[in-house]
Amino acid sequence: MGFLDLDPVATFQLGAVAAIAVLLFLLIMSFVYRSKVFCQYLQHMTGISLKPETVRSLYKKRGRGGVRDHLIDLLIREDLADPDRVVTPDSKPDISIFEHH
Repeated sequence: MGFLDLDPVATFQLGAVAAIAVLLFLLIMSFVYRSKVFCQYLQHMTGISLKPETVRSLYKKRGRGGVRDHLIDLLIREDLADPDRVVTPDSKPDISIFEHH
């Protein structure tokens, strides 16, 4: 018997270990890059640019709520900076994003 002659059980176990290792690697990478993906999504959806380092720092200092509060503050500032967008309690919803051009 050579070194690579494995019985079916050993082959199955080796495959299972390899699959688990790949899934664990993907899980770790998703945690490592989540702030970058969040910033890319935020830029695409709102036009607000944040650095992943800022998000990580806010999350470490103030948790999920701190990131959310910072994001809400940025969204409010973005809306206030647009002179065409006046929002009052009686304003109708802006549905221009749903209208086809």
